[in-house]
Order: sequence, then structure tokens, then C-alpha cells
Amino acid sequence: METPNTLRFAGYAAIFDRIDRGGDIIRRGAFGAFPEGQSLPLLWQHDPLRRIGQVDLVREDRRGLRVIGTVSTATRAGREAASMLAGAGVKGLSFGYRVKRAAGADPRELLELDVAEISLVTAPMQDLARVHLVQAP
Repeated sequence: METPNTLRFAGYAAIFDRIDRGGDIIRRGAFGAFPEGQSLPLLWQHDPLRRIGQVDLVREDRRGLRVIGTVSTATRAGREAASMLAGAGVKGLSFGYRVKRAAGADPRELLELDVAEISLVTAPMQDLARVHLVQAP
């Protein structure tokens, strides 16, 4: 249940078949299936000490890694992130991961990944990894 201390958003944390700033390309199927009801931590700028909420839905679709998350304003970092997100000061999404399988180099193709967290970020590795909807309470 949503409370007045939250801000919901939806977007893509990754887009398939695009070279990112690190020289990697994520291929369709790299994320696999996430167990039903699994949530991931939502971090502010990939900082594990600044958890700002959770990702309630994470799913691979034809375009990329689609996420729906909730920012909690219970902490200072959460309030900062919610304010920036609501004011369009920050729209980037990113994810922390471990490579399980890759091929090639220049660009490296990421074929199987283990996702640990999703982050709201100022500068995403992929330009199209963005929040596309913000829903205030």
C-alpha cells in the first residue's frame, strides 16, 4: 500500500542491443526471469549506504529491463532522490550486476547477468535507461 512518504516510478534500467559507455551490449535474454514477488533494493547513485526504496517489479521485455519502483522519503537520501525525480532533475536508471556469461570484445556482449540492485542515477551507462513515468501520491 502506498503512503504519502513514497513516490512511484516506472522506466527501463537497461535497453537491449545498444552499446553503453563502457563498451558493452546487453542482449535479449541476459536477465532471464525474476521470481514472482521478488523485489530488488533501490539505491541512490549505486551507493549501498543510501538505499532509497525498492523495485517492486523487474522484468525483461522486448525492449530491455523494465522496472517499477518506490522511493521512500523516510531518509535524507530518499527525500533528495524523490525531490530530484519529481522535479525531473534526475531521470537516469542503472543496475548493479555480476556477469555470468559474455562473449566477444569491443563490444563485449553480455549474455547472462545476475542483477543485485537498481539505482536512480544522474548519468546512466546507457543513454536510454531512463524513468519514463513518475507518480506522486
